[in-house]
Amino acid sequence: MIAVRRYTTVNFNDSPHFLRLGRVAMHKRYQPLNIPIEIVRTVVAISETGSLTKAAERLGLSQPAVSSQIKRIQTMVGGILFTKSVNGTMATQLGKLVLHQARRILEANDQMLRIGGVAYLPQPIRFGLSTLFVQDFLSHQTSQSLADLVIHTDNSVGITKGLIDGYIDIAYILENPEMSSEISHLIVNEADEEFVWVRAKDFVLSSGAPIPILTWPGDDLMIRTLTRHGLSYKIVFNSPDYHAKLAAVESGIGITAIPKRMIPPTLVWAQEYYLPHLPPVKALLCARSNLETMQSTELLNEISSRFFKSSAMVNPVVQP
Repeated sequence: MIAVRRYTTVNFNDSPHFLRLGRVAMHKRYQPLNIPIEIVRTVVAISETGSLTKAAERLGLSQPAVSSQIKRIQTMVGGILFTKSVNGTMATQLGKLVLHQARRILEANDQMLRIGGVAYLPQPIRFGLSTLFVQDFLSHQTSQSLADLVIHTDNSVGITKGLIDGYIDIAYILENPEMSSEISHLIVNEADEEFVWVRAKDFVLSSGAPIPILTWPGDDLMIRTLTRHGLSYKIVFNSPDYHAKLAAVESGIGITAIPKRMIPPTLVWAQEYYLPHLPPVKALLCARSNLETMQSTELLNEISSRFFKSSAMVNPVVQP
């Protein structure tokens, strides 16, 4: 006798249990991930202050809360955003990519608030200032005029990078030819700075020896000029800190180039016959195009009238 097996076809698509599981699976699969704006602000604050502790102080949070937020976003993006170094907390390569998007998110958020007319505390102006101009700028300011500023100081190359990356709103810097095309649309004023060689009063160059020079990161002015005239040189000091460089020149270890109008009484204009004439360098005043606050307008006009007296505005400042 032959046994006959009966097969029953079950349509799982019609099963209530399957439908319920399917809905749960699809919900989990397509559930969007949203990064809270508070975490986005924290990421930017850490980058700008260089410290979790300082970022917490700026945001009015505890350090554990900031650490928790960073762990959360690192889990979401799948990698480490910051590492500690001797110079403070630095962004990793992934961190730099996240920072670029974070600043765009915050900018869009603030623009949306302006469109809706929502009242909120205005963000301070992030002012990038070359260390070359720090003393000159601050000597003409008051505590009231500085109240709405967060000042970032660095050599001009560093400030230019900050302007390009979006965490600098207004910048007063020297032009760097290799980066000028990237910020040409942000220039609102420019003027030629006359540079000259300076040295300590008792500095004497040894006969036939290479010229000892004190440079700064990205320096092309002195090296290009000396090379063009076939003069040998050696770099004896390099620093992004303008005042550290002046102190080194005062010690008598070499010569450097600074704006003629800024020669301190401790140094003298080096006019030795073997030193070639230095070409002028453009000082630039730059600003992001969407700045429309009264504070930014006043700052741009104040810097233009004080430090760009012989130069007309390249792009007029938009009044709010």
